[in-house]
Amino acid sequence: MYFVYPSRVLRQLDRALALFAELEWIKLSQVQQCDPNRIYIADVNDFLNQDWNCPTVVIARAEEGLELSQAWQKGALAGWIWEDLPAQPFDALQLIEAQYKRNQDSRDLPTAADLQRRLLPNPIQVNHYSFDTLFQPSAYLSGDWYDYWRVDNEHILFYLADVSGHGVTSSLLTSWMAAFHKRANSPQQLIQKLNDMLLKENIEKHITMVAGLLNLTTDTITCCNAGHFPPAIHLIPGSEPRILNASSFPLGLTDELTIDEVTLYMPPQSRLILCSDGALEPFKGGLNDQFQQLIDQLAQYQFTPPEQVNDDIAILSLTRVQN
Repeated sequence: MYFVYPSRVLRQLDRALALFAELEWIKLSQVQQCDPNRIYIADVNDFLNQDWNCPTVVIARAEEGLELSQAWQKGALAGWIWEDLPAQPFDALQLIEAQYKRNQDSRDLPTAADLQRRLLPNPIQVNHYSFDTLFQPSAYLSGDWYDYWRVDNEHILFYLADVSGHGVTSSLLTSWMAAFHKRANSPQQLIQKLNDMLLKENIEKHITMVAGLLNLTTDTITCCNAGHFPPAIHLIPGSEPRILNASSFPLGLTDELTIDEVTLYMPPQSRLILCSDGALEPFKGGLNDQFQQLIDQLAQYQFTPPEQVNDDIAILSLTRVQN
């Protein structure tokens, strides 16, 4: 922290200098050369008359209420009175600094959200198939994630995952999952690698996931469900929806993970849809009722997420568009 030596004469200055003796004192002309991320303590007049954007605690005379109000509008962190400075200012300054850092973290959230979106996979061109996605966090950051990549010329690996909980910690794990891009060539291998890493690092989170491998030659998908709800939905024109229910525990709970797989054929115009549980939120009723309503809307291409949601929504859909 810096104490900016005031440019005007103040009879309370000697007491202030004694209170802030442990701080680094600087002249007003030195402000622009100092660390802009450290907290400054400055006279309110100097703060208002100078053009600096550093985090600042201002000090005003008792009769300078208007100036103190103007300093708040300009972004001052806090305001004190020269005639009534705290007897233990460093306790107060520590609280102010902690709040400032929390506010800075909040201001960084839009940038962090933009970075998270940049980590999502780029669209890929695949003959006879389209990949459609929806990614809608409930706040800035999401604990839902999806990815897909070419294993070779004939196979594409894909998954949709949901990290337990909400907030920054869950979203950090989605960035960690993004690092597994192209580091597996089958659903079983991907699930096993992620599970092993979660257990090895003792991360107190679990992840549910649906992962699949599309074979472009045979038009088949090999699919695994690691504790994820809602399960994958296979829609074929003229047929009842097929539901691929979970067959293993979520990731991060046990090293004895049994991974079953289901193989399905993708006729023309069929779709395989993976959703996070946030997609159920727009619907009323119990989980089964919500899931049935979601299936009905997806089958009719009518699902539209609400603008404001209380849970993250992610959807990954694979459609065979041609023979």
